[in-house]
Amino acid sequence: MEETSQSNSGIWKAGMGIFAIAAAVLGYLLYDAKQFSQKQIAEINAKVAEITTVNVKLDSVGRQLDAKIAEIQSLGGKVEELQAAKAQLMADKMGLKKVNSFSAKNYEGKISDYDVLLAAKDQEIAVLKRKNGILENENKNLNNQNQTLNSENSNLKTEKQGLADSVNNYSAKNRELTAKVNLASALKAQDVQVFAVASSGKLRDGGVYRASKVDKIKVSFMLASNPLTKQDNKTIYMRILDPEGAVLSDNSMGSGTFDLFGKEAVYSGKQNADYNNSNQLVDMMYSRGAVAYRAGRYAIELYSEGYKIGEGSFEIK
Repeated sequence: MEETSQSNSGIWKAGMGIFAIAAAVLGYLLYDAKQFSQKQIAEINAKVAEITTVNVKLDSVGRQLDAKIAEIQSLGGKVEELQAAKAQLMADKMGLKKVNSFSAKNYEGKISDYDVLLAAKDQEIAVLKRKNGILENENKNLNNQNQTLNSENSNLKTEKQGLADSVNNYSAKNRELTAKVNLASALKAQDVQVFAVASSGKLRDGGVYRASKVDKIKVSFMLASNPLTKQDNKTIYMRILDPEGAVLSDNSMGSGTFDLFGKEAVYSGKQNADYNNSNQLVDMMYSRGAVAYRAGRYAIELYSEGYKIGEGSFEIK
């Protein structure tokens, strides 16, 4: 009864893993797409079917490896080779998430190697059992294992059908999924820092500055690495809000307007950056012109491709 409970738990986890892989496949195929086509649906179904099949086989191999490790340990044998194989199998499962480099043929070769290892360990177990005088229970154990495998096979077939039904329903949820993928692929501005630049060019940090010492504001941040983000030229808009919430702008200094959530919004400055997925650093400057900064806290907002990607603040005293 305990083995069946553990098996069901493993199958449930495997199912959750399959759904996660399916989502990753969809994200890979759709993150730059705006609408589904019949060809895209066929590609999704084919890719999910391949990865599902490989994932199920790897889960089966993983359970067999665990069983072999436990059995050989109970018989006093060495399990280092099996433990190394289990570690490699976990790495292979993680590799399934790399949809763009996935190759069913390569994974079939890996699974074949695991099968060869498992077969060799069966022979080793037989030798150990003879040495330990417990071969009389072999037939009974094999019958129990066969029943367990039959039960697992039945459950996996049910889960596979459930997955197929879910994939067929994805076309009806295209807009929601596309929005989620686009959000996941949006730029992220991290470690936003605001510096004060005096008229002499001297740079000050700390976040709190005297108005008389501030000629320009320098905003520095890092564009976080994200494999889902398309590597191309990005336009980044910066809005500096004064203590009352008004946006600082001066068209002669490069300010203007842009589309923000479907409405026209004012930006203080903008800059283009060739995103290369390398945690690159970006600096943006804003000159106050002839108007001095008033005392209070100022907010910094950064936007790109319709999303807010970061924020910061500084204070004038």
